[in-house]
Amino acid sequence: MTDEPRMSLSGIVLGTPDVSELSAFYQRLLGWKVIDEEPGWVKLAAPGGGPGLSFQTENEYVRPTWPAGPGDQQMMIHLDIEVDDLEVAGAHAVASGAVLAAFQPQDDVRVYLDPDGHPFCLFLNE
Repeated sequence: MTDEPRMSLSGIVLGTPDVSELSAFYQRLLGWKVIDEEPGWVKLAAPGGGPGLSFQTENEYVRPTWPAGPGDQQMMIHLDIEVDDLEVAGAHAVASGAVLAAFQPQDDVRVYLDPDGHPFCLFLNE
């Protein structure tokens, strides 16, 4: 039997037409710092460690539709963000540049869209 290789998730990458704009949004939203920046690439690090969040230029980026219907661009990923206060965190998200999604599938979760249309969910820390 072959030994399993050691693997750990080091980051999540979001495609974007503008890495500067989207990374600045997530800096405001999460309060994370830039740890790597080069043309077409920015990486943010969580203050307590763990996987980072990166942004990569995609020249052919197509904004996802939430919720997607037949023929719509599907979201490829969404972020779940645990919060202590849903209303306060939602107001912060909007002040940071997010938009509350029109469709909300759950009462105890709020879906927002970042400036490029990537959905992310705020949910209560319980």
